[in-house]
Amino acid sequence: MPKISSLIPRVVASLALAAVLGSSAFAQQPPTVRIRGTIEAVDGAMLSIKSRDGADIKVRMTDNVAVFGVARTEMSEIKQGSYIGVSAMPEPDGTQKALAVHIFPENQRGAAEGFRPWDLRANSTMTNATVAETVKGTDGQNILVKYKDGEKKVVVPPDTPIVTFVAGDKSELKPGAKIIIFGAVKKDDGTLEAGRVNVGRDGITPPM
Repeated sequence: MPKISSLIPRVVASLALAAVLGSSAFAQQPPTVRIRGTIEAVDGAMLSIKSRDGADIKVRMTDNVAVFGVARTEMSEIKQGSYIGVSAMPEPDGTQKALAVHIFPENQRGAAEGFRPWDLRANSTMTNATVAETVKGTDGQNILVKYKDGEKKVVVPPDTPIVTFVAGDKSELKPGAKIIIFGAVKKDDGTLEAGRVNVGRDGITPPM
């Protein structure tokens, strides 16, 4: 029977190899694509979408695709403790001026938490965070949001679109519907696949 001391180098080498393989697998996660557009046709699980920049895109829905409606709501629904997403433009004073706010349902609290660049407009940002404080100001609602790595001060002008996610159904995915897919997965063969589709309710375009 080999001595324990002689096994240690092999164990360490095996753990190192597993770590390398694990990190390689992580690095090879398939890229995702954010899609905003209008559904032009539905053929079974395949959506034909005209993107906001005019491109024709086909996206296959997974068998267990989740559909969420994007519905209008009121500024008053943004309360202390709400978990929200704010698409915004950075202001010179360091605040974020909201372009749109979406309120997550409680079961989606923590989704994509943090602050990052966004593609709604050039130089726009997205902050998914918890409302720590909300105060009415001269330019709209002043909101302090906190996330795991920091906090942001957000000004929400009175005309800012405020929406929330509600449970939806595949029957809402029909020609003319406005949709946003946050992360369609690009497969090895170049096709796109989505496990979640967000569709505007009552004809609205998801504003985020």
